[in-house]
Amino acid sequence: MHSLFIALATAPAPSPTPSLRPGLDQDQVSPGLLGFVLTAFIVILSALLIVDMVRRIRRVRYRAQVEEERAAAEGGADKGADVTPGAGTLDGGTLNGGRDGSGPARPEANGDAGPGSR
Repeated sequence: MHSLFIALATAPAPSPTPSLRPGLDQDQVSPGLLGFVLTAFIVILSALLIVDMVRRIRRVRYRAQVEEERAAAEGGADKGADVTPGAGTLDGGTLNGGRDGSGPARPEANGDAGPGSR
């Protein structure tokens, strides 16, 4: 084991100054304009993908929150309210926002056409 340390300690170190092979110029080994453009394109594309992903995750969370609130409201309404004919229907009740605007907002109002629209 000690001989390994001695061999490593006495081995010559590589030259500390970087040098190019003969016949090469510094401009020939740099990425140049094409490398910069491709790197910038990848960075911009990654940023746009991240923004889109955050938007989609936010939309899914919002839809789940609205669905939970609607389910909780329906569960509370079923337990403590009388069932009247016509209430909660699409033509005059609260599911479509109601004619008086007191019901929940329609999905189309916030730019969403609802489930199954894609």
